[in-house]
Amino acid sequence: MAGSALVVIDMINTYDHDDAELLLPAVREALPGVRSLLDRARRHGGPVIYVNDNFGEWRSHHGEILETALAGPHADLVKPVAPDRDSLFIVKARHSIFYETPLAYLLGELDVDHLILCGQVTEQCVLYSALDAHIRHLHVTVVRDAVAHIHEDLADAALRMMQTNMAADIRSAEEVTFPS
Repeated sequence: MAGSALVVIDMINTYDHDDAELLLPAVREALPGVRSLLDRARRHGGPVIYVNDNFGEWRSHHGEILETALAGPHADLVKPVAPDRDSLFIVKARHSIFYETPLAYLLGELDVDHLILCGQVTEQCVLYSALDAHIRHLHVTVVRDAVAHIHEDLADAALRMMQTNMAADIRSAEEVTFPS
């Protein structure tokens, strides 16, 4: 039987972009849910996979991305959800966690068929990633209190679309379980 992986999308961030001021309040709201998921996933030994933008820095690697975010003005949003030594890290360049990344291969190697998605942005990267997981016949759970949005109305619509059109399970962080 295949297993589950927690996927943390774009939480290693400098918040140096046009929509940052709209996004920051939602990130602060989502942070406790993301932290709770990370703590429980790590405690149960399940895979934790960070898939993160490279912000157009094609020479960067995950350590540099993390260092840059931790040195920035919003380190308080990054430090509580930073990868640990056991976390896996994939760098992406576009919205979907699958687009031109080795994620599908990694999931096969880990025998994962269920993704628990958290992170940002609900109406962008989370939505497109859920769609790409769905077309790959993966089960998807989106954790509504562990995803951050820029536009609340679009995020609500995106969650509804994921549930209705992609059979995603939408639940709170408290409702997510990690098998041992």
